[in-house]
Amino acid sequence: MGFWTLDDIPWSELDRSKVDPEILRTVKAASLVEQNGADYAQYLCNVFHDDPEFQKAARLWGDEEIQHGQALGRWAMLVDPEFDHAKASERFTRGFRVRLDVRSSVRGTRSGELIARCIVETGTSSYYTALGEATEEPVLKTICQRIAADELRHYKLFYSFLKRYLERERIGFWKRLRVAAGRVVESEDEELSYAYYAANENAAPFDRRRYNNAYARRVYALYRKHHVERGMAMIFKAVGLKPNGRLNMLASRLAWTFMHFRAERLGRRAA
Repeated sequence: MGFWTLDDIPWSELDRSKVDPEILRTVKAASLVEQNGADYAQYLCNVFHDDPEFQKAARLWGDEEIQHGQALGRWAMLVDPEFDHAKASERFTRGFRVRLDVRSSVRGTRSGELIARCIVETGTSSYYTALGEATEEPVLKTICQRIAADELRHYKLFYSFLKRYLERERIGFWKRLRVAAGRVVESEDEELSYAYYAANENAAPFDRRRYNNAYARRVYALYRKHHVERGMAMIFKAVGLKPNGRLNMLASRLAWTFMHFRAERLGRRAA
């Protein structure tokens, strides 16, 4: 399974004095989303039902995602003994489940599905890089570095299969762009807000907008300009655009402005 295990994490170096309570809340939520790796792997195996090579890769990917959730969940429980990762995961899956009754991609084509996966891995790689740089707690920093490296490797995995499927399906640039843009918009979907709710606020009724804003406020505050620039380059590569050209520079500047503005606005509302 992957290139590391939970035994490789220096748990004895945990320093509770350096834990940021706001970061702890996002880590709890992230641990639940990562724990969904098995369902997402099964969904991908359904979509690529006649491609055993991809299915093997998808199952390994799913195992690694589950390990991410286990590492984050263990860290959160060490920091907050009242947090029960297993019970929080059960609450999460009761309220949010990945659709498994499918035989084709919700993106319309297999190439579209792989583009969407590249966008997801771009987001997770950027997020854990930002989180790892933001935290001062040494064990969480190590976990985030490990996960960010995995997510970048996952991006490369899905991109390699994308190139293969584009030779067969030959979907156009605008279709690729629509899929990518749609998946970026979905980055603020119900899965993340429900994970935040299930991990942190389960006693209150679920309010999608409230918990979406609570999650986004904390996560957007972690990002810096170089995280956005790197992520945008990965997105451009997935849709077939030059990752380091002028258009990418412009898109990165707009994305950073939006994220910075939204983080400040949500912060003011919370205050």
